[in-house]
Amino acid sequence: MEQIKKKPRKRSKKRTVPLLGLLGVGIVMGGLIGGSLWIAPKVDEIYEGLTQWPLFAEPVTMEELEQPSSVLALATIEPEKRAAQLNELAQSENLLERSRARYVLASDLIDQYEGGAALHTLEGLEKYYPVLAPYVLLKRGRAYELTNESGKAQATWEKLIEAYPDSPVVADALTMLGKYNSTYWEQLISEFPDHPRTLELVSQRLQETPDDPNLLILLARSGRDYSTNQIRDRLVLEFASELTTEDWQAIADGYWQFGEYRKAADAYGYASSMPRNLYRSARGLEKNGNNQDAKNKYKRLVEEFHDADETGVALLHLADLSTREQALIYLDLVINKFPQEAPQALLIKAEILDRLNNPQSAEAARQQLLTEYPNSDAAVEYRWKQAQKQAQAGNIQAALEWALPVTENTSAKNDLSAKAAFWAGKWAKQLGRQAEAETAFNYVLNNQWQSYYAWRSAVMLGWDVGDFTSLRDKIPQVNEPTIRPVPPAGSEVFKELFRLGEDRDARTLFFAEIGDRQELTVAEQFTEGLLFQLLEEYREGIMRIWSLSQRENPRDVNEWQELRKTQEYWHGLFPFPYYEEILKYATEHKVNPLLVISLMRQESTFQLNARSTVGATGLMQIMPATGEWVANQINLTGYSLTEPEDNINLGSWYLSHTHQAYNDNSMLAVASYNAGPGNVNSWVKKFDFNDPDMFVENIPFPETKGYVEAVFSNYWNYLRIYNPEISQLLANNSNKE
Repeated sequence: MEQIKKKPRKRSKKRTVPLLGLLGVGIVMGGLIGGSLWIAPKVDEIYEGLTQWPLFAEPVTMEELEQPSSVLALATIEPEKRAAQLNELAQSENLLERSRARYVLASDLIDQYEGGAALHTLEGLEKYYPVLAPYVLLKRGRAYELTNESGKAQATWEKLIEAYPDSPVVADALTMLGKYNSTYWEQLISEFPDHPRTLELVSQRLQETPDDPNLLILLARSGRDYSTNQIRDRLVLEFASELTTEDWQAIADGYWQFGEYRKAADAYGYASSMPRNLYRSARGLEKNGNNQDAKNKYKRLVEEFHDADETGVALLHLADLSTREQALIYLDLVINKFPQEAPQALLIKAEILDRLNNPQSAEAARQQLLTEYPNSDAAVEYRWKQAQKQAQAGNIQAALEWALPVTENTSAKNDLSAKAAFWAGKWAKQLGRQAEAETAFNYVLNNQWQSYYAWRSAVMLGWDVGDFTSLRDKIPQVNEPTIRPVPPAGSEVFKELFRLGEDRDARTLFFAEIGDRQELTVAEQFTEGLLFQLLEEYREGIMRIWSLSQRENPRDVNEWQELRKTQEYWHGLFPFPYYEEILKYATEHKVNPLLVISLMRQESTFQLNARSTVGATGLMQIMPATGEWVANQINLTGYSLTEPEDNINLGSWYLSHTHQAYNDNSMLAVASYNAGPGNVNSWVKKFDFNDPDMFVENIPFPETKGYVEAVFSNYWNYLRIYNPEISQLLANNSNKE
């Protein structure tokens, strides 16, 4: 068997202060950011040998930052394990290597409270490493503070403020200076109201004066977690008369961002009148069941903004909320004026005409859909419905004729196009039309390469990717990137901090650059998702990235489509934490490690303390009773379901156990993990098992059917992203087309 290859890496135990964490436990009380400390041996040896800067050397340029660097490969390694390598690189003749190594080494030394060593390492660095010059001064001040030279520390931070007045790092300097003179904190609030450091300070002050509306407004405008909605609630209930139009806009956007649609609907009513706000106000009301109020808002949008993008979507919603006769009027407006929404309008119109006993007009609408918008998602939806009807009636030839045109459509990107094309391939194969079957399967692999049906298509084409009955024993090679990708958003300063693994500073700077905008660009939201994952908030990070697929603005959709062509996007959507533990226990319990991580992603989204409503706990969501039973089977004592190694050990054994119960059929094992063996056993008796794809379609529990497809979709994505053989095979296959 091939073995998974990856350089072992112990997970860092360092933790960071939450965005709205109090300064009392952060920088204000001495910069002691939480986490266990490490003590590097022989610190003097780390810096005494550092050579001076080369004479007449030119500073590192922005273009040079794109060059390969050995320092970047050390970004994820624990400080005590990289100190010697950094020390060696800090004496390199390559100025970029030397500068990066010294910066990271100094940062590690400061975390170790070795101020003197850090000062020596930082000496002259700002001159040769201008991209991070403000941060060099910030850290130098902290290093002086650690050597009890507070006067020099303050002078250094004041120099930073004078030399780089437009840099967001000034806010960090003001925060540090405020420990010695609180007037600097007033300057911080005044000049940087949206900076994360300000939010930390405001959070602290709000504990002392909880009824100060100005402090509440600052947090409501810039807070980026769900708990901020509680502050928005207070403002709306207690201080509504003091809020400006801009305040209402920020409150509404914040509510909308975190799914409080009814509250957002009301708040948008007090913000400025624009298409986006009117649409969201109407949509929020509709989501809450206030249909008549929603209709009134949609009508107002249509009347005031005839040509806005939101108006076409609003007309579709109006049609859904109206009588059939009135709906036809709205739908015709969409068909005639809004080509983006016209295909969906034609499909809905045909369904209404059928219910009005007007089959000729209904057929005309469908023909218009297929003729004028053959590549639309609505056309795919209609074709699939017709194909299903024919297949259920036993007319496979007709089903194929309806589904096969989907394989000629390279613009439809929804999951239904993948499903329709896959079944077109299955039906073509059943009819002995092998060439058409291969065309359909290749269509899925080249156009919906991330889908569950791409894996099923690869199986049908004979690729060595593991099928339901052969997947358990496969141990595929996995290559994980050793150097972090560069995020698509943020300044060059932020990107350099991100490359180096300076996660605390990178995250703070990124949110400082965004300011109080709740609505992020596609690139910014993706970058935000990566930052959440760096803090081991995987669920939040993955959801931030996944939700990009739900954008409605055509410009955003196009930007998302381009982003999803990159490797960085898929690594962000399918991260690989707990690698060593997964490999260890998957190997020990004889189960495919990629199936383990795929199950883990579906069960807990890598949230260590995840707990379901019924008590399932941890990464693979193990019930306490099940955990106790498994622990007895493997003689594991003193375990904890919230300890990752224990949980992965127990979960991997149980997944192996479910495989044994079903003769190593991974589909039944996974279904059993979700629905229990009793249900799965009854389905095996009830449904034909000769065609496993049809069996999945027949699973009567929608949750379990979706669960099975999601887990194996995860498996396929982990395989195609991290396995070089399958990744190359996909690339070669795409190039043939």
